[in-house]
Amino acid sequence: MTGDYKIRSLEELTQIYGSPRRVSLIKEVNRITPEYRAWIEASPFAVLASSGATGLDCSPRGDAPGFVQIADDKTLLMPDRPGNNRIDTLRNVIEDPRVALLFVVPGLNACVRVNGRAEISIDPDLLARFSIDGKLPRTVLIVAVDSVYFQCARALTRAKLWDAAGHQDASALPTAGQILAGVETGFDDTAYDAELPDRIQKTLY
Repeated sequence: MTGDYKIRSLEELTQIYGSPRRVSLIKEVNRITPEYRAWIEASPFAVLASSGATGLDCSPRGDAPGFVQIADDKTLLMPDRPGNNRIDTLRNVIEDPRVALLFVVPGLNACVRVNGRAEISIDPDLLARFSIDGKLPRTVLIVAVDSVYFQCARALTRAKLWDAAGHQDASALPTAGQILAGVETGFDDTAYDAELPDRIQKTLY
């Protein structure tokens, strides 16, 4: 162990954590099995991680359960709905196709994780299959699956994520407008916060 107590080698890590349990290794497969399919199709929310020249990105994505479609046991399709046009994830994918997904199912503490390589498509047929009320996504992310595995329930269990008793009162935290006002002098946070709910509803799709 180094004198400053920082871990700098795999050997030091192994001394602390030991070897992984067999079950934690065999759960990882290189395809979407029927069991993993059921979880992905039940999920209305996922977190998408990517990496590019300007840094890392971790982006929430959500819609009705099954919003990420399974083309086959090695391919996922994810529509890109309207947002703030920063396109951090998409810029990263252009530079580095590696992505990671974490699928969450409300009320359940286990999650499903997918690692793979993505590409961005504007194929009209692909866009059309994700149409909602006649509105198409701008693009569709095609993810070639490299590995799939479930994340055990410990993290969400410790967080008590679904326990209403632990839910925060929104009034106890800064609003989006207040956050913006904190970084830009003169920003009208009151007007921004008043208009935000309606703007979100009008631009969901």
